Amino acid sequence: MSGATSTAHSVVAPSGRVKLLAGAIVVLYALVALVPLVWIGLTSIKTPPDSISYPPKVVPFVHFEPSIEGYCNLFNTRSRQTADYLASLPPANSACEEITRSRSMVVVGPSNYVPRFLNSLIIAFGSTLLSVGLGTCAAYAFSRFKVPLKDDLLFFILSTRMMPPIAVAIPIFLMYRELGLSDTRLGMILLYTSVNVSLAVWLLKGFIDEIPREYEEAAMIDGYTRLQAFRKVVLPQATTGIVATAIFCLIFAWNEYAFAVLLTSGTAQTAPPFIPIIIGEGGQDWPAVAAGTTLFLIPILVFTVLLRKHLLRGITFGAVRK
Repeated sequence: MSGATSTAHSVVAPSGRVKLLAGAIVVLYALVALVPLVWIGLTSIKTPPDSISYPPKVVPFVHFEPSIEGYCNLFNTRSRQTADYLASLPPANSACEEITRSRSMVVVGPSNYVPRFLNSLIIAFGSTLLSVGLGTCAAYAFSRFKVPLKDDLLFFILSTRMMPPIAVAIPIFLMYRELGLSDTRLGMILLYTSVNVSLAVWLLKGFIDEIPREYEEAAMIDGYTRLQAFRKVVLPQATTGIVATAIFCLIFAWNEYAFAVLLTSGTAQTAPPFIPIIIGEGGQDWPAVAAGTTLFLIPILVFTVLLRKHLLRGITFGAVRK
């Protein structure tokens, strides 16, 4: 044996070099992922000429002066007027009016962005609530009871998620037209629920499988009914899984574009199909498009950040078994 001593490393705890490499990879990925978001945010505070300038103007107060023109154009509709008409108007009473008049235009009314944004909130959160509620009940039944052809039913439920939406777009369009559900919030909520419920069932079944049956049996011995045991024993322990499932369902419903374009046009139109068609004078109003996109990101970002602890615990639930 030589006098050299060897250093033993734990098979569980990573070495300092591995931690440093992993941290560098995470930081690099985060920077790459944030580039489009930062670019959109910067474009939202540019003027239309600055947004299409070449080379691009990147640094605020150095390459360009920040402006709220994009947000003003997003929330207002404008009309070009003659210099004589503009001179006859009283002084502008808001920053948006002042910016609009500097472009030889006047504000003629609100845009449709706010109603479209509210439609997104109602449809996305409504379908998420239904998907998670129905998925929790179905997952509990598959997990706890002897359902005939359970494996076949679970595979059928999952197979509905494998099919691309465009494959059923025309049949759904014709069906909704006959039922009077086209361009309605209820129709979009039901459609997104039917798409998301398969994901909810599969995710939640895995979470409920990890909850020992003995807890419910002990509760029912103490006098609880099956429903009471489900509500007071299973649901509290499945909270992390329910939250994780809700976030995934909400992200799909919030960002969905194909069905929203096909099935809505006015009353129930959501923000995703509305934002790309924001047109300014002479073409696409890129600052307004970027402003709409930036505001559209906020609700889903806040929802995810507020529930991030539950999300992390939910996606790792059951990873380590005793």
